[in-house]
Amino acid sequence: MGIETDILGDWHAAYAALVWQQELGGFDPVGDAPLNRYELAEPVREPAAPAAAPRRSAAPAPEPVAAPRVDAVAEARRAAAAATTLEELRAAISAYGHCELKRGAKSTVFCDGLPQARVMVIGEAPGRDEDIEGRPFVGRAGQLLDRMFAAIGLRRDSADAATGLYITNVMPWRPPSNREPTAEEMAMMGPFLARHAALIDPEVIVVMGNTPAQAVLGSRGITRLRGSWAQAWGKPVLPMLHPAYLLRNPAAKREAWADLLALQARLRG
Repeated sequence: MGIETDILGDWHAAYAALVWQQELGGFDPVGDAPLNRYELAEPVREPAAPAAAPRRSAAPAPEPVAAPRVDAVAEARRAAAAATTLEELRAAISAYGHCELKRGAKSTVFCDGLPQARVMVIGEAPGRDEDIEGRPFVGRAGQLLDRMFAAIGLRRDSADAATGLYITNVMPWRPPSNREPTAEEMAMMGPFLARHAALIDPEVIVVMGNTPAQAVLGSRGITRLRGSWAQAWGKPVLPMLHPAYLLRNPAAKREAWADLLALQARLRG
């Protein structure tokens, strides 16, 4: 009993001493040799998390920049002036993308006939038949036009400059529902038409209808203008009634015949 009491007493004493040391802040066991903590390496500290950057208010979205407005007429002038041959002019017209009529047309109707002909005929715009075939004046109005000029010895299929005929239109693309071209559309195609006449260099120009009279002479009122010679691009110009008008108004064929005779006399004189 005495031995057990001594052992238990020593254990309780040791435990009491350990608790006392813990209360004083000593948590490490005590070794036989003294420990100088100043000689220990500095404890590794975890790097502090970087401070969050202050939130900035969202910058206002930039306003959309409007695309620069294209001067379609100036573009047409540049493209037309660069064409030195009829094929280059045809290509320039086909590549011109500022006229909305091009989007709805099947064909770019450029010309028909003999480029060396003395007479250049300018019509308004392709119709349905012309848009399908890709040539000007091939429908009913075109068939009447062929008979009219054949009556004074001129044909589009002639290989002779003296009897040949060269035909084109103000507009190379068919307007929807065969409506008249707008002033803006005519202005865009005007430089190409003027260049076309310069490359052909005919002796006489015939404008058939209001639209060609407006495009070439700057005047409308074809029933008033017809039969009276004018000047444009350094050439004599004869306004005439359009064959489509003659189909609707057969009585006006008498006036058209008088104009054809005036053209014949001019070519002979």
